[in-house]
Amino acid sequence: MPDSIELKIDKLVYGGDGLGHHDGHAVFVPFVLPGETVAIEAAGRHKKFIRGRLTRVTEHSPSRILAPCPYFGICGGCNYQHIPYELQLSYKSDILRETLSRLGRVAWDGPIVTHGSPPFAYRNRAQWKIGRGPSGASAIGYFEAGSQRFCAVEQCPIVSPHLAQTLAALGEMLHASKLPSTLSEIEAFVDDADARLLLNLSFESLNIPGESLVATLRSELPSLATVLLHDRKQDAFQLDGPGHLAYRVGGHEYLVGQLSFFQANRFLLPELVDVVLGDAHGGLALDLFAGVGLFTVPLADRFQRAIAVEANVAAARDLEANLHQSGAPAPTFRRANVEEFLARWHDKPDFVVLDPPRAGVAPPALARLIKLAPQAISYLSCDPATLARDLAALVGKVGESGAYAISELHLVDMFPQTYHMEVLVRLVRRA
Repeated sequence: MPDSIELKIDKLVYGGDGLGHHDGHAVFVPFVLPGETVAIEAAGRHKKFIRGRLTRVTEHSPSRILAPCPYFGICGGCNYQHIPYELQLSYKSDILRETLSRLGRVAWDGPIVTHGSPPFAYRNRAQWKIGRGPSGASAIGYFEAGSQRFCAVEQCPIVSPHLAQTLAALGEMLHASKLPSTLSEIEAFVDDADARLLLNLSFESLNIPGESLVATLRSELPSLATVLLHDRKQDAFQLDGPGHLAYRVGGHEYLVGQLSFFQANRFLLPELVDVVLGDAHGGLALDLFAGVGLFTVPLADRFQRAIAVEANVAAARDLEANLHQSGAPAPTFRRANVEEFLARWHDKPDFVVLDPPRAGVAPPALARLIKLAPQAISYLSCDPATLARDLAALVGKVGESGAYAISELHLVDMFPQTYHMEVLVRLVRRA
């Protein structure tokens, strides 16, 4: 098989690649558009497919646009900056429908309601790597696409304005040797006003006093509210500040801790809560994989009883604090694995929110949930492949009739310019 291959791109697939075919092999190529003819180099050859590296677009799609970021195609952060945003939403909808059908054999012929976002400056959180820049000096950036090679950057158009300023300031600090050479990663998070900053810094080893480093950071970054230093060699942590930021969504305020997960799109958070909860109300609601309580807190206003379940220690701590400060009537939480919780739980809920990690919901937990027979389920997924698998168990495959039926399907585009998507499926119990 030749090293250089020319082929036509048939469609986009989940993961950011375009799919074409050559000599009986499926070929996956990034940074392309359907209908384009491209030349590639084979970056990886397998029995039935080839991973391609784009070398030239020989026939351009009329939809192709110039990416605004100078690092696009090198940096691994974005997949779709060469595609107009409305077309990104259309392609994501097609990919979602095809994935549910192909992997789960789940038929959905109804509409996919799309919820778009401002396509840039939307991220409230960023994770930056530290490596060697072109000059050999320490620099800040991301990994290159499809690899763990370091890509130094001086700007990033998808992060919030304050995170963009923070990125530039940290880059200058590295250039001036104001940060230790053992620094390997920085995580930054900003509040809903894009004004206050939380930092996590990870070091191979921290060989200077943490207090002096914190003083330097606070001098250079006046908005810094809280910072956590992690010495990986000693597995030791040093915290300066309250350990959390306050983040307001709709009419509720949440404490988000140094090590807690929180949704990253600062524009779509209120809309996401509305989409997940709809007009749900009643006696008992379960919020499974509850995190810091983004959905539990408003659920507690709508239901006589709301139970939140979260296994992560840091998130559970924030969850308890958020439920306590919300003032909602009788919200409670369980720090537990969802599968273990459901195995012990016997009260029938009226409504369940499922917001699992990328791996989806364990089959025993789904089986137990079906036996508990809630009238309605809102399943929020960050991975359409595991969503397809789980929906097959809940609604049945083509030709089967499961315990639930899909009433609505929403694509909430929390991650413009990337292949990632959040999908909300509203399920109702069959009569």
